[in-house]
Amino acid sequence: MNHNAPLPPLSPRPLRHLSEVHRRVMTAAQLKSHGVANADMSEQCRTGGPWQQILPGVLLLHPGPPTSEERLHAVLMYAARERTPGVPSQPDADEDHAAPRYPDAVITGLAALTLHGFSATPPLTALDTIDVLVPRMRRLRSTGCARILRTPALPTPQQVTGLPVAPVPRALADAVAELTDAGAVRRLLTEAVRGGHCEPASVVRELNQAKLLSRPHVVDAVDSLLAEGRAIAEDRLYEMVRDHGLPDPVWNVDLRLPGGPHLGGLDAYWPEHSVAVELDTRAPRQGDRQDDDALWSEYARKREHLERLGITVVHITPKKLRESMEQQAAVVRTALMAAVDRDPAAYVVVLPR
Repeated sequence: MNHNAPLPPLSPRPLRHLSEVHRRVMTAAQLKSHGVANADMSEQCRTGGPWQQILPGVLLLHPGPPTSEERLHAVLMYAARERTPGVPSQPDADEDHAAPRYPDAVITGLAALTLHGFSATPPLTALDTIDVLVPRMRRLRSTGCARILRTPALPTPQQVTGLPVAPVPRALADAVAELTDAGAVRRLLTEAVRGGHCEPASVVRELNQAKLLSRPHVVDAVDSLLAEGRAIAEDRLYEMVRDHGLPDPVWNVDLRLPGGPHLGGLDAYWPEHSVAVELDTRAPRQGDRQDDDALWSEYARKREHLERLGITVVHITPKKLRESMEQQAAVVRTALMAAVDRDPAAYVVVLPR
């Protein structure tokens, strides 16, 4: 045997292997790593051929229209950053069955909301384009079914059916940015809160950051959203008291010093124990951290004033009520039990709010 003879080239994997992969969508780089030459790709994608190019550099490995799942994967493949630019990763034995990874690409907008389970959004098959977030410095253009949205900082994605999807508040903001129908905006925001997807404050914060609160139809929808969120939080507070055996408070009251100033409104108050609950439903409107700080300062000042008078104030956020009601009930119960060991509170006048 001549040890100096060149080794024969590796035989490429047969093209029929590619029709069996779990994902029926692949990039040209992935196909090359499977041993498929550019000429073979062109041949397979000829008119009437078994493959088709769905987006630049992304091929659909069957004829006919893509499924919704295939479109989502294709958009992410088009938008995702290669792990090593220009050098496709080598396949391993389990590549075809591994969960796909899409660096620096996140589905957002209406498609993301549909994936999160919204009923007020169109089905994926009805969307002409799919919004995908990429870093601001990426050089990509919108084309075909992919609409590129650049952002200074990508949100931390949530995995939905194995796909990187923007959290609901961010997806809402990106969807609302493209909507001019006031009714459609209101339906989306209402479902976000009523369906338990997120809290109003997080939605308003994203809308602020997207500079969408200058649009009258968005402002109107936000007003409805905040009212809806407050009503839901109050219902959960009633449920907490009822289902966890707490004594009945007086609901929605104002406190005043006798003949003196107004002390502030409270959502629930136990006069015999001098314990109050206040729902923290802060939602700054101007997209400025200073607004959030100002609202928190207002809460803190009222709390400090009441506690100087001997009244214990328990702050509860709508999120905590939704996610850990039992724990919040325990906090309130502890405050009520501790009342017997405290000095009597100052006398205050309790008025309906």
